[in-house]
Amino acid sequence: LGTCFGANLDPFDTRMLSLQVSCLCGSAPCLLCGCCPSAKNSTISRLLFTFFLFLGTLVSIIMIIPGVEKELHKLPGFCEGSGSVLGVQTHVDCGSFLGHKAVYRMGFAMAAFFFLFAAVMVCVRSSKDPRAAVQNGFWFFKFLVLVGITVGAFYIPDGAFTSVWFYFGVVGSFLFILIQLVLLIDFAHSWSQLWLRNADESNAKGWYAALCIVTFIFYATSIAAIALLYVYYTKPEGCTEGKVLISINLILCLIVSAVSVLPKIQDAQPHSGLLQASLITLYTIYVTWSALANVPTQTCNPTLLVRNGTSLVTATQPLTTWWDAPSIVGLVIFILCTLFISVRSSDHPQVNKLMLTEENTAGVGGEAAAVESGLHRAYDNEQDGVSYNYTFFHLCLLLAALYIMMTLTNWYRPDESLQVLRSPWTAVWVKICSSWAGLLLYLWTLVAPLVLPDRDFS
Repeated sequence: LGTCFGANLDPFDTRMLSLQVSCLCGSAPCLLCGCCPSAKNSTISRLLFTFFLFLGTLVSIIMIIPGVEKELHKLPGFCEGSGSVLGVQTHVDCGSFLGHKAVYRMGFAMAAFFFLFAAVMVCVRSSKDPRAAVQNGFWFFKFLVLVGITVGAFYIPDGAFTSVWFYFGVVGSFLFILIQLVLLIDFAHSWSQLWLRNADESNAKGWYAALCIVTFIFYATSIAAIALLYVYYTKPEGCTEGKVLISINLILCLIVSAVSVLPKIQDAQPHSGLLQASLITLYTIYVTWSALANVPTQTCNPTLLVRNGTSLVTATQPLTTWWDAPSIVGLVIFILCTLFISVRSSDHPQVNKLMLTEENTAGVGGEAAAVESGLHRAYDNEQDGVSYNYTFFHLCLLLAALYIMMTLTNWYRPDESLQVLRSPWTAVWVKICSSWAGLLLYLWTLVAPLVLPDRDFS
């Protein structure tokens, strides 16, 4: 500590000063907090990086609130240089979709922040690597770095930034949706196995009844949602795209549900069943709803928002918010999946390999020492090897930042005049393709033991 502050301190002063700066520079911010339980250093670090992501998300949400958005033009430099597009001067109203611009810049700042750490943490094998101290400590300075990147992002001239960054957001969001699907499939399998195990161990039929009830609720909700999609997002004449997309996803959901209970599948995977299929079906219907909410045809999309300058209008009445129901549901799913990424280590070795996480027993001694000492502290569980891939974790948060950026802006982008935000067909097809990819991924988890009998899928 003396070398950090360049001063000679007696032991008492050193202890008091360490109490004050532990949350700024320490490797475990909960080290001296009596209300925090002892925890793995790796878990605390992941949660704190996730907190940075949630903090940026909160700032983005605040910026798209209509009352706050109207004041964004007062930010120094935010509107400067907005009249240049690829070097050509245009007349652009600075007041046009300021909240949209702010969310894009906040998303860029968070993505740049996590990309920086992803690059720095390449090939870190254990906590003995000096870079591991950067991963697990110096939180106050990391916060300053994030603030600095954010401030710099708001000085980026408009030009082609919004249009180009939109496509980065589309690609990143598609990849994050696939990660969500991997986590959802893993969660569904773990859920079913846990309840079936409890039923076998306790000899209680209540667990089987609970499985049937939850499965019924999921399927009933999915059927009701499909009916509502046909009612509100299609018309007797026209809206062919919506009818086809809903019908295709309905047929695919029926196929995976039927496959999950086939005798050969049950023999290969006794724990597979309709609970997993019902959860995947419900998520697929949500993604379909989210895709249809981006169809740019007003007659086929009653929730379509048309934004011109600083006003919000629909075909019927003015709106007071720039957010629709699919975006709210997407925000909730984003929060749950991001937290799951931060604390999880799957029971399935194959999923751990895919997500580059594993259960590490290196920190058992540190945990025992923490319990024996009675201190509520973080212990190092990565001395012999990291429990998760640092670079992959930061890349997941980078994709999460792009996904929430697109969610908060409804996947809309400005037109050629930079005056009107429109919903492109690109957003529709990206979401629909992600739903198909998720169904194929789940189908593969069912048939893989039959296709590759020599591999262990236990």
